[in-house]
Amino acid sequence: MKRIFLLFLLAVIFLSCSAEKQKTDTEIESDSTVDTFKIEEPLPIPGAAAFDEYLPILEGKKVGLVVNHTSLIGDVHLLDTLLAQGITVTKIYAPEHGFRGEADAGAHIESSVDSKTGVPIVSVYGSKRKPDAKDLEDVDVLVFDIQDVGARFYTYISTMHYMMEASAENNKQMLVLDRPNPNGDYIAGPIRAEGLSSFVGLDPIPLVHGLTVGELAKMINGEGWLAGNKSCDLTIIPVKNYDHNTKYSLPVAPSPNLPNDVSIRLYPSLCLFEATVMSIGRGTDFPFQVVGYPDSTYGNFEFTPVSIPGKSTHPKLEDQKCYGVDLRNTSLDHQFTLKYIIDFYKKAGNHPKYIDRSQVFNRLAGNTTLQQQLKDGLSEEEIMKSWEPELAEYRQMREQYLLYPDFE
Repeated sequence: MKRIFLLFLLAVIFLSCSAEKQKTDTEIESDSTVDTFKIEEPLPIPGAAAFDEYLPILEGKKVGLVVNHTSLIGDVHLLDTLLAQGITVTKIYAPEHGFRGEADAGAHIESSVDSKTGVPIVSVYGSKRKPDAKDLEDVDVLVFDIQDVGARFYTYISTMHYMMEASAENNKQMLVLDRPNPNGDYIAGPIRAEGLSSFVGLDPIPLVHGLTVGELAKMINGEGWLAGNKSCDLTIIPVKNYDHNTKYSLPVAPSPNLPNDVSIRLYPSLCLFEATVMSIGRGTDFPFQVVGYPDSTYGNFEFTPVSIPGKSTHPKLEDQKCYGVDLRNTSLDHQFTLKYIIDFYKKAGNHPKYIDRSQVFNRLAGNTTLQQQLKDGLSEEEIMKSWEPELAEYRQMREQYLLYPDFE
């Protein structure tokens, strides 16, 4: 029966890839239907599909899964795959947005039970961000399989860090089933400074870190970033047919407000606006693809954020008509830029309330200097130049943790 299921699952993956191939033989379009790119063949195959490499590790073990709605092999969830193979899954650990990926950003996630399988779900985005010994007492091996987007403040990597830490503290083995990074073709932004560690920046890495989750896990272990300088018993199942030049279109939205390729490419550039009075489109059909404010001096494009339960129940500037810029035509070659945050700062006339959550801005930026550089009127070129010495050190350090050929 196991062999039949595996053959069936492999057929599903093959058909899914074939469908994608038919699409990529012409062009892959973002959900906004405004930009296209070709994906190089053969298509990347995530670590979760490499059954022969990790099923033997899990057989006869009690397994805890750190997963969400992105943990798919073809169209089948990793949980269903493992259960069908007779693997004993005793716990699910749910990150931000929950196990099914349907909760608002920042929404408190409650522990519960999966209605389909009866497996207990432990929240690691609620009253605690790291499981304790009791949460892990019936687990031998932890498996992390969540799609990341390559930005330091995307909280799934912070969840991975804490799960590695819990694994090290409780003598558990941890597997990371690696997946491609859709922003893994470059490095940019400031390194998170000492004293600014938070859930939107646990590790001292650039804003755009240029790593897969597997490579980052190796770095966290290798650099001694876990509490107490502990080391996690780590195994990484790599992606096949992947390097850091690979263009990768995610098969499922990684979180409710990153609905397409354009939003994912713009996310590193626009997330800093979360700490300002401006809207970046939460409460619309195009979050992280616009910037605006209820003042016509900010631009000609109009949009009105409204309540969208499960995406943005109470978005910033709810029910207020905003004016600004429409970025849905942005090229999928887009890389991190300060252009938008600087332009809107200038339009605001250095209004002291432009950055209305100063400490949040610093945590997102990863330092306390960017905010002052904006106030001082420095250009994008001047600000980015100030980051180069630390980025040069990071690039050199990063090389020893790469699992895939690097970008050119």
